[in-house]
Amino acid sequence: MQPEFLMALVNILADTSKSQVVRMAAGINLKNFFTSKDAAVKLQYQERWKTFPDDIRCHIKSMVLQTLGTEPSRPSSAAQCVASIACVELPFNVWPEVIPTLCRNVMEQHSTEALKESSLEAIGYICSDIAHPDVLATKSNDLLTAIILGMRKEEPSNFVRLSAAKALLNSLEFTKANFDKTSERHYIMQVLCEATQSPDEQIRVAALQNLVRIVTLYYQYMEHYMGPALFAITIDAMTSQKDAVALQGIEFWSSICDEEVDLAIEAVDAEEAGKPPEQTSKHYVKGALSYLVPILLQTLTKQSEFDDEDDWNPCKAAGVCLMLVASCCENDVVGFVLPFVKENIGHSEWQHRDAAVMALGSIIEGPEPNALIPVMNQAMPMLIRLMESDSNIVVCDSVAWTIGRICELLPAVAVNTDFLATLIVALKNGLAGEPRVASNVCWALSSLAEAAYENEEVQGGDQPFTYALSAYYGDILKALLETTVRQEANSSNLRSAAYESLMELIKNSAKDCYPVIQMVANVIMERLQTVLRMESSVQTADRSQYVDLQCLLCATLQSILRKIQSNDVAKWCDNVMQVLLLMFNSSTGRTGTIQEDALMTVGTLVEVTGMNFLVYMEPFKPFLLMGLKNVAEHQVCLAAVGIVSDLCRAFGAHFFPFADEIMSILIKNLGDTTLDRSVKPHIFSTIGDIAMAIEGNFKVYLEIVLGILHQASQTKVVKEDFDMIDYLNLLRESCLETYTGIAQGLKGNADNPSVDLGLLRPHVPHIMQFIDSIAIDDDHSDGTISTSAGLIGDLCDAYGNNEILSLVTGNVQGMLQEGLKSRESKTSKVCAWALKELHKAK
Repeated sequence: MQPEFLMALVNILADTSKSQVVRMAAGINLKNFFTSKDAAVKLQYQERWKTFPDDIRCHIKSMVLQTLGTEPSRPSSAAQCVASIACVELPFNVWPEVIPTLCRNVMEQHSTEALKESSLEAIGYICSDIAHPDVLATKSNDLLTAIILGMRKEEPSNFVRLSAAKALLNSLEFTKANFDKTSERHYIMQVLCEATQSPDEQIRVAALQNLVRIVTLYYQYMEHYMGPALFAITIDAMTSQKDAVALQGIEFWSSICDEEVDLAIEAVDAEEAGKPPEQTSKHYVKGALSYLVPILLQTLTKQSEFDDEDDWNPCKAAGVCLMLVASCCENDVVGFVLPFVKENIGHSEWQHRDAAVMALGSIIEGPEPNALIPVMNQAMPMLIRLMESDSNIVVCDSVAWTIGRICELLPAVAVNTDFLATLIVALKNGLAGEPRVASNVCWALSSLAEAAYENEEVQGGDQPFTYALSAYYGDILKALLETTVRQEANSSNLRSAAYESLMELIKNSAKDCYPVIQMVANVIMERLQTVLRMESSVQTADRSQYVDLQCLLCATLQSILRKIQSNDVAKWCDNVMQVLLLMFNSSTGRTGTIQEDALMTVGTLVEVTGMNFLVYMEPFKPFLLMGLKNVAEHQVCLAAVGIVSDLCRAFGAHFFPFADEIMSILIKNLGDTTLDRSVKPHIFSTIGDIAMAIEGNFKVYLEIVLGILHQASQTKVVKEDFDMIDYLNLLRESCLETYTGIAQGLKGNADNPSVDLGLLRPHVPHIMQFIDSIAIDDDHSDGTISTSAGLIGDLCDAYGNNEILSLVTGNVQGMLQEGLKSRESKTSKVCAWALKELHKAK
C-alpha cells in the first residue's frame, strides 16, 4: 500500500461532505493498514509505516486528529485510526502530543459532545491495544483526569459518560500509582459508584464492569468501600431485571471468591514457609453469605426452557458463582443451601426443581466430604427418581450433571450399595434420552467407574480382581457402544462423550471384566476396518466427521491395548498393526489429526509389545520418519518424537540401527525456526533416551549434541511473560534430562564404568555452571530442581571423585536444600539422594 493511497484515504475520512458510509470505509481501510490479528503480519505493517516520509506521516496523523468529533455515526472510525497509529508510535517516543491532545479535547469546556466522545474512544482503544502499557504509566494522571471528568454525573451526555467508563476499564492495568494514593482512589471510586446508579443501562453495566476489574486488581484497598457502597450496589445489581446488569453484579462476587480462594492458598503457603502473607483475606464472601446465597438460589429459578445452551445468562452465572462461593466458604455454605434444596426438589414447577438440583451439584466441591456424604446419601434416591421420571429435559440434564459431580468428588456416595443398582439402571436409560442429557450421563458413568476402581484398595496399585461395577459392566459397555452409533450422536458432542466414557470404563476395569473388553476390542477393530473401506465413498461435507470417528476409534483402541493380557498380545498385534498401516497409507491418513492419533496408537502398541515390535519396524519406519519431518503440523511431529522415546525404552541397544536417520532429523528439527517451540524440549529429552539406549555408540553424535545443549542452556526469556518462564523451565528440564541420558549411556550397565565417560568429562564444568544458573533463577521450577539433583547424583556416581563437589556452588547447595522441603515426594527423595552422593564424594 503506497503513501499516496493512505493520503487519499485520510482525506476522504476527514471530508465532511462525503457520505458517512464512504468515510467509514476509508477509516476501516486506513486502520487495517496498521493492524492484523497475526502478530508477525502486524509487526510488518508497523515497520512499513516507519519507512514513510515524515511529512506524509505527520499529515495523516494531523488529519485523523482533526476528524475526531466530525462523524455523525458511532463508533468513531477516526478514533480507531488515531489509536492504531498511536500504538505504533508511542512505544518509540514518537507522536508525544497525541495523549495531551486527546485529554484536552475531553477537558476543554467548549468541546462538542462528539469530540469528547470520540477522543475518549481513542483513549480507550490505545489503553486496550498498546503492546507496552508501561509507555502510558507516565501519562496516567492526564488520562485518568480526562476519563474521570467524562464519567462524572455532572456530564450531560450519556454517550460521553459511556465512552469514559469504557476507557477507564481499559486503563486500570497501568493506573496502580493512582490507586495507591488514597485521595485519588477515593475520587475514582466515588465517580464509579455514582455511575452505577445511572438510569442508562449501558453506563451502569460499564461502571459495574470497572468494579469487577478493580476488585481483582486492587482487592487490598476495597475495605473502605465495601460496607458503605460496594455491597449495596452489587447486591442491588444482582437482583436487577436487566440481565446485563445482573450478570455484572454476580461477576463482582465471583471475582471476590476467586481472590479470596487464592489468598487462602497463599496464607497456607506463607505459614508453611514461616513468614506472614503479603496480603490477607478480608472474608467478604463469608460475611455476605446470608445475603448472597439466597439471591443466587433465586436466580437459579429464572431459567427458560428456550435458553440457548451457549448463551451466558444470570442463571448460569449464578450457578458458577455458587460453586465459587462453596470453594471459598467451604462448610459454611451448606446450611444456606440445603433448606432451599429440600423445599424445591419436589416443586411442581420445573424451574424450581432444576434450581434445587443445580444448587446441590454446585456445592459438592469445597465443603469437607464428611459434611456432604450424609446429605448426598439422602439426596441420591431422589436424584435417581428425577432421572427416571422427570418429564423436563433441563431437569434431567442437571440431574445427570449433579450425579456426575457426586461420582467424581464423593466416590463413597457413588458406590453406595443401597442404590448402586438403581443408579446404573437410571444412567443406562439416560443414554437413550435427549443427546444433551445422554452426554452428561456418559461423563457420570466415567466418574462412577473411576470411583468404583479407586474404592478397591489393592496393594501396589495392581488391578483388582473384581469391583462394584463388575456385575453391570457388560451391559454398560454395550449401552455405550450403542450410544456411539445413535442417529443423533452428532448432537451435543454425544459420540465423543460416549467413546470417552468407553475409554474410562476400560481403563478403570477389574480383571473379571476382561471378556467384555475382548468383545469391545473386536467391535472397535471391525469399525476401524469398515471406516477405512468407506474412505473413497465419503462426501467432502462428511469428511470432518469421518476423520473425527477414526481418531475416536484409535483412542479407544489405545485404551484396549493397555488392558490386553500378556498372553493375548501376540494374536492382537498383527491385526492392529495392519489396520494402522492401512490408515497411514490412506489419503485421510496424510491429514495431521489422523497421523497424530495413529502414531499415538503405535506408541501404545510399542509399550505392550516391547522388543517384539522390531518385526514391524521395516514397514513402519517410513511413516515414523514422515511424522518426524512434519514440522508444519507440530502435533504430528510431537507424537512421532514420543514414539522414538518409546522405541528406545523397548529396544535398548537394538535401537542403534535406526539411530542415524532419526538423529539426523531430530538435530535438523532443533535448528528449524518454523517448528513450534513446544516440540523442542521433547526432542532434547528423546535424544537423552537415545543416548541411554545405545550407550557408547552415542559418542558419534556427542560433540554436535553437546554444542546444541550448550546453546540451549544459554536461552533467556522476558521475565514478565509467564508462558515463556514456563517454557524456559521445560527447556532446561529437558536439557538436564539429555545430559543425564548421555552420562548414564556412556557409563554403561557394566560394573566398571566405560572409558567413553572420559568424553563427557571436559564438559562437566559447563554442565555444573548450567545448574548454577538455574539455581540463581528465582523462577526455577520443582521439575528443574528434581532433574538437576538427579544429574548431580549421576555425575557423582559416574566419576566417583571430588571434582563434582568442587563444582557445586552455594547456590546449588541452597537449591538442593529447597528441594528437600518440596511437597513433591519425588523431588525431595532425589535431592536427598544427590546430597548423599555429594557427601560420599568427600
